[in-house]
Parts: sequence; structure tokens; C-alpha cells
Amino acid sequence: MKFIYQVLAILVLFVISCTPKTVAPIQEEVVEEIKPVENVNTNCLTLSDLSSSDRDKAETAFVLYRDFIKAEDYVQAFSYWSTAYELAPAANGSIQYHYDDGVKIYRDQYSKATDDTSKDAIVAKLRALYEKRRECFGDEAYLKGREGFDLYYYFPGEVSDDEVFKLFKDVLDAKGENSDYFIMNPMAKILSDKAIAGDITPSEAGKYASLMLTAIKKGSTNCTKDCESWKAVESYAPARLENLEGIKGLYECSYYADKYYPMFQADPTSCETINLTYGRMKWGGCDDSNPMLKEIAAAKATHCKPKVVATAPGPLRQAFDLYESGQYTEAVTAFEDFADSTTDVDKKAKYYLLVAKIYYRDIKKYSKARTFAEKAASVKSNWGEPYMLIGKLYASSGPLCGPGTGFDSQVVTWPAIDMFKKAKQVDPAVAADANKLIATYQQYMPSREDIFSRSIKEGDSYKVKCWINRSTIVRTPN
Repeated sequence: MKFIYQVLAILVLFVISCTPKTVAPIQEEVVEEIKPVENVNTNCLTLSDLSSSDRDKAETAFVLYRDFIKAEDYVQAFSYWSTAYELAPAANGSIQYHYDDGVKIYRDQYSKATDDTSKDAIVAKLRALYEKRRECFGDEAYLKGREGFDLYYYFPGEVSDDEVFKLFKDVLDAKGENSDYFIMNPMAKILSDKAIAGDITPSEAGKYASLMLTAIKKGSTNCTKDCESWKAVESYAPARLENLEGIKGLYECSYYADKYYPMFQADPTSCETINLTYGRMKWGGCDDSNPMLKEIAAAKATHCKPKVVATAPGPLRQAFDLYESGQYTEAVTAFEDFADSTTDVDKKAKYYLLVAKIYYRDIKKYSKARTFAEKAASVKSNWGEPYMLIGKLYASSGPLCGPGTGFDSQVVTWPAIDMFKKAKQVDPAVAADANKLIATYQQYMPSREDIFSRSIKEGDSYKVKCWINRSTIVRTPN
């Protein structure tokens, strides 16, 4: 049975290590370093283009509105800012900070608006402001990224994700690996959602995901002034994009080779590492003639060859062969067929759970993983492992169900802890591991302030949405 245990060992090691990580917020306030840029459009009036009286009026308005902006009195600032902007949209031909100030004013107005008509009008003005800035100063890609960022975070729901996605794509198309840090986290969220829902093709998703990963690596490595912002990106976007590995054909062979081959090089005799690297590269479409894959195949033949036949030829042996060769979707079908057909309760439960782990680890379809974990639990009612796996699925979903931090991501800890408690209730053998996970995730539950601000209280019933879609009980850290 050595062959079977090798495959199972890989899956067990993965599930143990796949605990959720706390990540920095998606949202980072973009603080622009003001750089004088020459006005590129002669149709944009500058102060020097105005009559003497209008120039005096504009210069006075610039001074007065800036004082109000510094005091965060956006209501008083608005009329003076409007005068300055309308008279001289290009200011002195170099400075652009009045556009950033306009965004602040519109954000303030939007936060106070009470009806949809007013909100729509404010968003239209914001978008016109960005369009005018591009007209006057160029820098098309950078400003499209800024506009997408503002729309996504400060004017949520006012434009579709499709529109924001298009803005971010334009940035990536224009700037490639030099793309700005502030588009990375929101783009990772939108891109991931669209890819998983099938709203974009795997090839399109793979193109932009790969571009982003390259940009994140370059930005993080070479940063000089935005290093903290790149750290926030590193803690969220790569994990979100990694989840797309479960979509076959999204990433090319080179992605899997770059990521997994170094793991093999670091541990070239470990059968678990060899099988993982081999399977991932095959899943990624690497051809058998690939030199790296040939090297791994040779190591596999040397270090992973079972001394005895794992199982007799048949459906189960075929399922393991499919899994080992990176044919994950075919493998889960074969394992499911075996579990459906066997009358051995222990084997039925074992292979349903194995299917759940493959969906979790390799195909990254969490709802499917839960379905098969629940099937395993229904077959073997006194077994805690299926509930442990479901708890880990929930606890790992913070970045999938929210921004990675804050209330929407933290609520996943509630149903996760429910599952860990159920696991030890039905199976004392898992109690020690369950207690460790409960203690870990209790500290990441939403705070009392967070639940109070949402008019809910401890002990209330609460339905966690996203793919989890389960009711739980409101709790706060001890």
C-alpha cells in the first residue's frame, strides 16, 4: 500500500498546512507624490492664459480652497475649488494636485448623499474630472488605475465590476510588469471572481494574472518608496491568484515550472515533493519532453517506485495513476466511482474524503470539497476528519469572501469553529487538533466594535454568505 500512502501523505500535509493567514487590507489610500508635469494639451487653460481679472480670481480661489482642504472642510472648499478648476483646469501648466483635491471633495459629497440621483451625478462628475486630467496632462494608464481604484473603494456599486476591470486591464496592457501597486489587490479580487464564474476565458485570466504576479515580484523586490504598500499587496493578491491554479489551462507550463521546480530542486529525493511537482507540471500542460519534467520523472522512478503493487489493476489503481499524473478532474471521477461502488464503509468514507481533499488542494473548488466531506461524514458518523476539513475550508476563505481582513473576512471563523467543535464532539481522537485550531481562530473573530457597528450582538444568529452560505452564532474574541 506504499503507493497509496504516498499520495495520501501529500494531501494530508497540504491540508495541515492550508490554514488561513491574516493578510493586510486590500484598500490602501493612494498618496500621490506631486510631480510637476508639463501640460500636454493647449486646449486646457492655464493661469497664464487668463485675463488679468480672471487670473486674480483663480489664484485667490486656489489659495482659499487649499486652506479649507487642509482643514478637511470640504463643503467650504467646494465653491472656491470649482472656481479655480473651471477657470484654469491646467493650473500653472505643471501642478495637478487640484485634481486629487477634487476627488476628496466628491468623496465627501458622496458619503453625505442620500438618494441615488445625487450619487449618480457625483460619480459622473468624478469620472469627468479624471477624463479632464488625462486630457490636460496625459499619463493615461496611471490615471485609469487611479480612477478604477477610487470607483472600486469609495463609490462601490456605482459602476460595474466590468468597467473597473476594463480600466485595470488597460493599465496592465500599457505598463505590464511596471504596473502600479494600487491596482493589484482589487484587480486580483475582480479577476478571480470573473475567472471562477466563467465570465472570462482561462487564457484571458491567465494572461493578466501572470502579468500581475510578475509586476508584484518586481515591485516588491525593487521598491524604494512604496514598500509597505507592496507588502500589503504581497499578503493578498498572490494567494488570490494562486487559487486560480484549480482552473485547468489558465496558467501555462512555465508558471508551474517556475513555482514548483525549485521545490523539487530543494528536496529532490522526497517522494511527496516529487509527486507534487510532477503532478502540478502535468496539470499545467508541460510536455513529457520538457527537460525539467524528464528530470522529475527520473527521480520519481528512482525514489517513488513502490516495492509492491499498491492495488490490483482496476478502478482504484487507475484513480491513483490519474492523480499522480496530474489529471485531477479525471482522478476525482475515478475515486468517486470507486467510493460509490464499494460496500466497505471505511473505504467509502476514506475515498469520499480523499476526493474532498483533491477538490480543496488541487482543483480549488471549495463547495465541491465540502460536498464530498459531508458525504464522508454521512457514511461514517463517528469520524471527525471530514468536519475538520470543512472547518479548514471555511477558515481559509477569508480572502475569497472578503478583502482578506476586517468583518467580511473574519466572519468565516464562526462557521469554521462550529465545524472544529463538531469534529471533536463526534470523534475524541481529533480533539487535540480541533482545540488548537479553535484557539487559533478565536483571536481572528470580529471585534465587539465591528459587530456593534452592524447592529448585531453576541449570541445572535448570523448567516455567512459567499460560497459558505451557512448560519452560525455571533461571537467575539475572548
